[in-house]
Amino acid sequence: MSVPDVLVVGAGPAGLATALQAQANGAEVRVVDRRPDAGRPSRAMVVHPRTLENLRVLGVTDELMERADTRPRAELHLGGRCVSVSMQELALPDTAFPHLTLVRQRDVEEVLAGTLARRGVHVERGVELTALAQASSRPVRAVLRSEDRTEQVEARFLAGCDGQASTVRRLAGISWRGAPYREEVVLADVELDGGLDPGVLHAVAGRDGLVFVFALGEGASWRVLATRPLGDAGPLAFGQPGPPVPVQQVQRLLDEAGLPATVAAMPWSARVPLQHRLAGSFRSGGLFLAGDAAHAQSPAGAQGMNTGIQDAVNLGWKLAYAARSGHVDPLLASYDAERRPAARLVLAMTHLIFFAEASSHPAARLLRGRLVPLGAPALPLLLGQRRLLAEGVRVLGQMRFGYRHSPLSCEAAPRSRLGARPGDRLPDGDVRCDGTTRRLHDLTARPGMHVLLARDAVELPSWQGISVHRLTDRAGRDALVVRPDGVVGYRSGEADTVELAGWLRLAGALS
Repeated sequence: MSVPDVLVVGAGPAGLATALQAQANGAEVRVVDRRPDAGRPSRAMVVHPRTLENLRVLGVTDELMERADTRPRAELHLGGRCVSVSMQELALPDTAFPHLTLVRQRDVEEVLAGTLARRGVHVERGVELTALAQASSRPVRAVLRSEDRTEQVEARFLAGCDGQASTVRRLAGISWRGAPYREEVVLADVELDGGLDPGVLHAVAGRDGLVFVFALGEGASWRVLATRPLGDAGPLAFGQPGPPVPVQQVQRLLDEAGLPATVAAMPWSARVPLQHRLAGSFRSGGLFLAGDAAHAQSPAGAQGMNTGIQDAVNLGWKLAYAARSGHVDPLLASYDAERRPAARLVLAMTHLIFFAEASSHPAARLLRGRLVPLGAPALPLLLGQRRLLAEGVRVLGQMRFGYRHSPLSCEAAPRSRLGARPGDRLPDGDVRCDGTTRRLHDLTARPGMHVLLARDAVELPSWQGISVHRLTDRAGRDALVVRPDGVVGYRSGEADTVELAGWLRLAGALS
C-alpha cells in the first residue's frame, strides 16, 4: 500500500470531516476507527449555520437537510409559564442557513462516511492505533492492530480525531488540562404518554438542572437529555456513554421538571460524565489533534460536534496543501495558532452557560429556581426581537470567531473594503458575476481557493486549482482570497499579481 498523505484516526464527525476536506483538496487519505461498527447512540443533536457553510463546500448539506428538522419549534417551560419559540428563518441574511438545524450525530456520520465511500475512501473499522513514531522530515510511522493482523504503516501526516480518551494525544505526550464537572448528563430514548406537543423541542431550566426532550430519539420517539449532580456509582469513562439509568430515575427527572409525561417504554439510556479540558497543543510535528481529542466541554450551546467539524475543515485543507506543495510552515503552524484560541473561547463560553444551566452551586440553583421564572413574562418580548435572537445564534455558532492574528491572515496596502477582514468568515450576500446576480457563497461552494476581484482589478494568470471570480458590481481594483474553509486569507485594495502569488505560496496553494 502506498504512503497516504493523511492517516485519520477516529471516524466520528471530526475525523470524517477531516478526511473529506483533505480528500476534496487533493490528498490521499486513509481512515481507521477502533470501533467494529458505526452504530452508536447520538450525543449531539444540533448543527449550527457556520458548520453547515463548511459542510456545503464538501457537497453533503443537501443530504443532511433531508434528514434534519430545519423548522424547529421549542417550548420553554419556565415555572408555570410555557413560551413558544420558532427557530426558523432567523434574521441572518448573510448565510444560506438562517435557522437552527436539528439533526442527529449518527445521521451526520452516516452522510459523511457515505460521501467518502462514494469517493473511494472507506472507513476501516475494528482497526486500533497502538504505537507512533516520527522523525524530522520523515513520514509518521504508526502501528495498527485489527482482529487478524498487526500492520506497520507510514503517512505524511496523522490526524488524531479519536475522542476524549485519545490514544494519539497520549502517545504524542500532549498534556490534557482541565477538570471534571460535578454534574453528569442522563440520556434516554423513550416513548412518552401525556400532554407534550409532538415534534417540538421541550426545554426546562429547573432548580436542579436542565431537561431537554427532543423528538429525535433513535430507539424510540423521544430523546431525553437531562443534567443532574454526579452519581456515586464509581468512575466512568469520559467521552463514552456509561451504564444505563433506571426508568424510575428518568421519570423522576421529568416529574421534577414539571413536564406532563409518563415514560411508557425506554429501550436505551446512559449516564455520561462531563469534563472541561484543552490539549496543551493541537500539533506535535506531523501529528495533529481535532475534535474531542483536542478539547472537551459540556453540552451547553451544542458546541462539541460543531467545534470538532470546524477544527476538521480548518485542518484538512492544510494537510492536503502541505502534502502537495511541500510548504509546511507557517501553513501547518497556523492550525494550532487558529483553532486552539477558538477552542479556548468555546470552553469559556460553554463553562459559563453550563454553570447557569446545570450547576448545583447555590447561586445557579437560585437563578434557575427563582429569578428565571420571575423574568419569564418578559421572555416573549425578548425572543420577539429577531435580531437579538439571531445574534445569539451567531455567537453560539462561532460566526463571530476569527483568526485575525493568524500567520495566514494578510491585509495588504492599500487597505480594501471588499468583503471581510483577513481571518474572518466571509459573509454571504448578493453579487453580480458573469452577467448574473448570484449569492457569494454559491460562487465559493466548491473545494479550493477562491479569488474575488473587483470590477477594475488586473487580470490574473490561470493558476491551477485557483478559482477566480470578478464581481462586476464592486467598483475598484481590489482582490480578496477565500480559503477552503470559508475564511478570508488575503485582502488588498490594489490587486497585485506578484504579491497575491506570494500569499498563495505561503498558504501552499502554489508550489
